[in-house]
Amino acid sequence: MKEFLPEGKLFNSSANKYYLQSEAAMQEAFEQGITLEGHAVRCTPEHDLQVELPFGVGIIPRCEGAIGIAEGVTRDIALLSRVNKTVCFKVMEIRRSDSTTVCILSRRQAQTECMDEYISKLSCGDVIPAKVTHLEPFGCFADIGCGIVSLMPIDAISVSRISHPSDRFFNGQDIFAVVKDISGGRITLSHKELLGTWEQNAALFSAGETVGGIVRSVEPYGVFIELAPNLAGLAEPQDNVHEGQAASVYIKALIPEKMKVKLIIVDVFDSPSFPAKNNYFITSGRIKSWVYSTPDAQKQISTEFA
Repeated sequence: MKEFLPEGKLFNSSANKYYLQSEAAMQEAFEQGITLEGHAVRCTPEHDLQVELPFGVGIIPRCEGAIGIAEGVTRDIALLSRVNKTVCFKVMEIRRSDSTTVCILSRRQAQTECMDEYISKLSCGDVIPAKVTHLEPFGCFADIGCGIVSLMPIDAISVSRISHPSDRFFNGQDIFAVVKDISGGRITLSHKELLGTWEQNAALFSAGETVGGIVRSVEPYGVFIELAPNLAGLAEPQDNVHEGQAASVYIKALIPEKMKVKLIIVDVFDSPSFPAKNNYFITSGRIKSWVYSTPDAQKQISTEFA
């Protein structure tokens, strides 16, 4: 069964290296219809992409650069933004001119195959690999296959609230996602369901420990400090504490029936901002429903996948 992955995942594979090594091997890829990946080094004034090849020149004509370019649905920024990045493609033609070999390539064909054979067959609840492509205040955009991008709204990233997706992700990061909604040909992603329930996250900590965290919110009644992407605790108000600071906190109590973690701030300090590692509890398969809350909790946090 053919596997479809975000752009960049095939580049260093032994098979990809083999097909890129020579004109004869590239001819094999052409005859077999194999999707390859290469490094886009230039975008011409005509918006054709040039792909680095060890034995010649690879050209992705503008209209073959992405689904929707020829129809005017996709903007040309989708081509310009691929420069100095990995691109997927199928070989359309191999031309020989004097001592130069020119391979005409199509990213659009690779994307169309991915859409027809993989993305169009996804269902709500499917857990899939993805790669972060860019971040906006309202959410994260992620490549779910061959450079085809879907949106993950900010409130779907984690249970612990964040002010911007950059609090959780960085561009180019490999992540897992779950298909939340499919409508109008568009797929919307979620992420928090893969990061564990309250009980699963609380089990990683014990009362009496002093651990690290991140200040996520400062309220008149207390300071919310994230211990894990799906677990935050509350400490008493303290002066000179602000959102985004790193903190060391003493865990006073874990209260499952109230889904509360009581904390005491030991110290707060400014620290280089970099997203914490995502601790995934689910990385494959399909989720029908997910319940974050503990059985006795009054507040119920859950997700149903249609």
